[in-house]
Amino acid sequence: MTEQPATDADLDWTNPLRDERDRRLPRIAGPSGLVIFGVTGDLSRKKLMPAVYDLANRGLLPPGFSLVGFARRDWEDQDFAQVVHDAVREHSRTEFREEVWQQLAEGMRFIPGDFDDDTAFELLRSTVDELDKARGTNGNYAFYLSVPPKFFPKVVRQLKKHGLAKAPGEAWRRAVIEKPFGHDLASARKLNALLHDVFEPEEVFRIDHYLGKETVQNILALRFANQMYEPIWNRSYVDHVQITMAEDIGIGGRAGYYDGIGAARDVIQNHLLQLMALTAMEEPIAFDADSLLTEKLKVLKSARVPDDPGRSSVLAQYAEGWQGGEKVVGYLQEEGIDPKSKTDTYAAVKIEIDNRRWAGIPFYLRTGKRLGRRVTEIAVVFQRAPHSPFDSTATEELGENAIVIRVQPDEGMTVRFGSKVPGTSMEIRDVSMDFAYGESFTESSPEAYERLILDVLLGDANLFPRHQEVEESWKILDPIEEYWADHGRPAQYASGTWGPEEADEMLARDGRSWRRP
Repeated sequence: MTEQPATDADLDWTNPLRDERDRRLPRIAGPSGLVIFGVTGDLSRKKLMPAVYDLANRGLLPPGFSLVGFARRDWEDQDFAQVVHDAVREHSRTEFREEVWQQLAEGMRFIPGDFDDDTAFELLRSTVDELDKARGTNGNYAFYLSVPPKFFPKVVRQLKKHGLAKAPGEAWRRAVIEKPFGHDLASARKLNALLHDVFEPEEVFRIDHYLGKETVQNILALRFANQMYEPIWNRSYVDHVQITMAEDIGIGGRAGYYDGIGAARDVIQNHLLQLMALTAMEEPIAFDADSLLTEKLKVLKSARVPDDPGRSSVLAQYAEGWQGGEKVVGYLQEEGIDPKSKTDTYAAVKIEIDNRRWAGIPFYLRTGKRLGRRVTEIAVVFQRAPHSPFDSTATEELGENAIVIRVQPDEGMTVRFGSKVPGTSMEIRDVSMDFAYGESFTESSPEAYERLILDVLLGDANLFPRHQEVEESWKILDPIEEYWADHGRPAQYASGTWGPEEADEMLARDGRSWRRP
């Protein structure tokens, strides 16, 4: 049988299974590779390398995907592969499959060297070229800077110097930067200027792993895919909003990183202000990076700390106490910490948003180490009913209605409202209606870094803060940091409690109190 020549109709044919609207097809990264600087660190070992394996195991990476590690270790490629193997076996979310591992391991390379080492960067350049030919990566590479912030400029300049930052032809090169993005507005602007001198702004991906969490993305679904919440999501019905990120651990072995940065810079400037922006923003015209940026920026630009930071913010350090049944030392007694350090391990801030939706409604943000338990949540607390036909004894156990979005550890949402207690008397008490991801969906949520690494390879910037957001966040936080730098030492709170008395007093002045998560 002779083969028939292709006709115009054949050439116009499209595969119906490639329809972009078909949600059954997952988004799969095209030919690409990932270079991780600081590949021997905890973040890389516990999060990044397991996330890469989990993506490969789910079939979301191309067959020729390549992983290149760069660090100060005298390793061969096989040594690096063994380190990745051990990290994957210990920390990956999905089951270990040998065939997936073997395919991934074939594309692994290791570059030993320092960030000042021109020879190492020349080797990196030749390795990238070799992988293009051997693995078909097509010149597409993301450079992940999993290094201390002081090395960001050095690594970026080396990438530019050795021709790694500019991609050949239609290929792409992207930089992935871990927080903190500077330590104040001036340093953030300087870092952004350096990055944009080497990479185009849309090629710079600033990782905020909180934005990769399913529950954070669910804030948008909750608000804009449902009709029941939007009518009451404003100053006419909301009394205040509390956003909490609490940890039950101390600084561990991170004294060198943490001292001098503190809780406010480490968490409020990025994580909590991003959560606030998502909670408060107007509906975007589309779910794309530019539309989300437009609405989040409106919130950050209209946010302000009340005029007296001494009454609207609290910085504190944990003191010795009991946690998890063990006696623990205070921050100033931790190994590697200066006994005179003024670095905060707890920060609470009151922020007001000057726009039509939220005028006069306070947003209380707090974060801290060595608190009662590990939890991150957003609580939208509503005003009390304007008139109650019940007498005060019937409602004395009734609190305020609230919608609580649990970001971690038990991802989900709780709606709190009043209900009659069974019995012959009219007694009303708070009850909760609960939604949990683990109970409502059979598929487990991917780790935040899985989603974010895949988005980097796809070039999808929806979940990444842009440089404008970073700079606006510093404008909010800088006055607080400047005030407390000149006004005494941080307050103290016992480990295992929920923070200092000063934070309770801050809310009490407004006639409110902190939620107990």
